[in-house]
Amino acid sequence: MRFLRQSLTGLFLLAVTVALLLVAGQMILGAFSERLARDSRPPQGRERVFAVNVEIAHPETIRPELVAFGEMRSRRSLDVRAKASGTIVYLSPDFVDGGMVAEGDLLLRVDPVPAEFSRQRARNDLSDAEAEQRDAGRDLELALAELDAAQQQAALRQKALDRQSDLFERGVGTTAAVETAELAVASANQAVVARRKAVAAAQARIDQAVTRLERARIALAEAERALAETAIHAGFGGTLSDVSVVKGRLVSQNEKVATLIDAGALEVVFRVSTAQYARLLDDQGRLQGAEVIVALDVMGEDLTATGVVTREAAVVEEGETGRRIFARLDAPRGLKPGDFVTVRVRETALAEAVSLPATALDAQGRVLVVDADNRLEAVPVTLLRRQEDRVLVAGDAIAGRSVVTRLTPLLGPGVRVRPLISGAAGADEPPGPEMVALDDALRARLIAAVEANTRMPAENKARLLDTLAQPEVPAPLLERLRSRVGG
Repeated sequence: MRFLRQSLTGLFLLAVTVALLLVAGQMILGAFSERLARDSRPPQGRERVFAVNVEIAHPETIRPELVAFGEMRSRRSLDVRAKASGTIVYLSPDFVDGGMVAEGDLLLRVDPVPAEFSRQRARNDLSDAEAEQRDAGRDLELALAELDAAQQQAALRQKALDRQSDLFERGVGTTAAVETAELAVASANQAVVARRKAVAAAQARIDQAVTRLERARIALAEAERALAETAIHAGFGGTLSDVSVVKGRLVSQNEKVATLIDAGALEVVFRVSTAQYARLLDDQGRLQGAEVIVALDVMGEDLTATGVVTREAAVVEEGETGRRIFARLDAPRGLKPGDFVTVRVRETALAEAVSLPATALDAQGRVLVVDADNRLEAVPVTLLRRQEDRVLVAGDAIAGRSVVTRLTPLLGPGVRVRPLISGAAGADEPPGPEMVALDDALRARLIAAVEANTRMPAENKARLLDTLAQPEVPAPLLERLRSRVGG
């Protein structure tokens, strides 16, 4: 019985094992059959749709801006030089670096004593010349009187000769009397000639006296001018720079003692390429008076001024390219000669132009637009200008159409997209500037640096101090301030 029971148990287990093996084999065959059937069917993939940012192209009249870098200069700058040599006996309290002076202010005076002595000598010489002229006039009057007397005496001698000649012809007179009368006439005529010579000498003396008087007057004028040159006055109102003298110093003639700069007559000189210069010319080839905006970054705030283009350099210097342009500024508050500034020149307006991000234009001068089926289409456009990170293109081919603002290698003609209009509801908003919390020590150091800056306008300084008083400040502003004050 025991053997039978064990035999039946073994047969049962064997049957179960065989059944399990058959089921497993059937499952494996089914899996292989399904895999082979799936591989033999064609793939059924879905079309990928890309989300892109687009802008609606609205043609309008746009005035492009030409960006350049320039240097501030003063249209009026004067070297203050000593016109006379000597010791400085007076120096204006404002005669220091940065001193403000008005037109006509006395800046300094050189010792005037030698010049005063020269003027006094010139006055004495003038008095002598005037006395000499008076003496010459009196001598001429006397010489003329003597000439008149000699002429009268000669006339009388001639009458006596005529009378003796008449008596001799009638047989009453003698030859000796006639000869005596003739000798008297000759002597009188000789006396007249001598008096005429004296008159000519008196007239020559008067001419010499006039010349001497003019020379004395010129010498006096030169002496007075030399005396006036001992004092130096401001030719115009401005600011002094490069002051190199003190009271009591000995200066030589034509020595430079300072530089006077008119800070209110500033201009900016900047260089542009030849292509940019050509866009600033009018139809007659003359430089237009384009508007300019000058900006100087000071501790995170900009000092700005407006002006107009006035002229260009006459020649291109050796080794340089492009053109040098000069622009006059109006009320350049806070700007100083020597500042390195950013210049924006407003060019002639472009009609029917569209402003797009620079990333919307490919190397072939095409943009991708979205058609009615939300598929991309490549449209060639005419590039008009490049403006920093944007481009200005002609809007005749893309007017009113949705233009992709950023091209990627995945985008191309025929690709299906999901347009996201920039600035519309649901579109991604650009993140604001990162805010950074300040500790008390850094905040105090930055506030002290801003308050110590004397070149920043009061309103800009107040706004910056208000920002620094907040618990958090923008990260870009913090970086600019730390780059200037350190830490």
